[in-house]
Amino acid sequence: MPQDPLLFEFDLPRDLIAQQPLRNRADARLMVIDRQKQAVSHHHVRDLPELLVPGDRMVLNDTRVVPAQLAGRRAATGGRWQGLYLGSTEEGHWRVVCKTRGRLEPGESVVLDDREGRPSSKLWLLERLEAGQWLAHLQPEEPTEEALTRLGRVPLPHYIRGGQMVDEDVTRYQTVFAKRPGAVAAPTAGLHFTKELLKSTASRGVEFSALTLHVGLGTFRPISGGSIEEHQMHSEWCELSAAAAAEINATRESGGRVISVGTTAVRTLETAAGHSPEGGPLQPWSGETDLFIRPPYQFRAVDALLTNFHFPSTTLLVLVQTFGGPELIRAAYHEAIAERYRFYSYGDAMLIL
Repeated sequence: MPQDPLLFEFDLPRDLIAQQPLRNRADARLMVIDRQKQAVSHHHVRDLPELLVPGDRMVLNDTRVVPAQLAGRRAATGGRWQGLYLGSTEEGHWRVVCKTRGRLEPGESVVLDDREGRPSSKLWLLERLEAGQWLAHLQPEEPTEEALTRLGRVPLPHYIRGGQMVDEDVTRYQTVFAKRPGAVAAPTAGLHFTKELLKSTASRGVEFSALTLHVGLGTFRPISGGSIEEHQMHSEWCELSAAAAAEINATRESGGRVISVGTTAVRTLETAAGHSPEGGPLQPWSGETDLFIRPPYQFRAVDALLTNFHFPSTTLLVLVQTFGGPELIRAAYHEAIAERYRFYSYGDAMLIL
């Protein structure tokens, strides 16, 4: 049986997986893909002001990555324990995933280390949830954001130094416009922007809007099953405010382009569009989205996409291929490898027009 063309594999030299951010974010290379001309050209992110036109609107994801990576030891056995904070319940409990030797049992506790490696707070494991998650409670109680700042580390993906953070990651694995805490991974297309680039782009008549999608653990999950239709899409919380929806509608009415910065912004915009009247203006929306953008899909809210280079056989790459066209995106990826672009979270970017 032939492989689904939207699940293409590619051989990526390990040295093209970016391990460090560039000193200047905007110096990242930028491959521009023109769908109408079926052409590829090479630039840098700092060239965006010249590549866009007055009246365009860039839509940014203002989620903020929380220091969600936790480490400690099981109180009963002294065995090493690793965890990832995924969110909180209304009762103030935490949802975490755990990694340790042996089987964890409800009622166990973990002594968490602070960022300096010193034993600190205790985390009680209350209940085993689905999908490998646990319901847990921190003792002594304190505001979650304060606790994570003290105890947590930046949750880098495994392909960056084996997930081991350095001090620089605290600021560099975060967009300069991050505002609303809740993500366990960065919306990586936004990592390329500096405050200076935002200003210079705005000075050219390009406008900006913000939305929120809290990137979850499922963003790295490969497609499972024999085809993309069989894959069960993960859900993530997102919000498009009334103000942002009005701004985007005004851009559309005036003939401007809506340029999504990242696949997370695409999912949010298209989710809101799916809950808006057919052919009508974009409506504000808030809630969990499990939208899986795959063929056949008609984009209703996005005209252009700025995105990083993604892993093969992932929902992110399927979204990009659906937007740009499978053959054009495959050719662009092969050219990026030949031209030695830097891949994944700290890597370079492409702009699909």
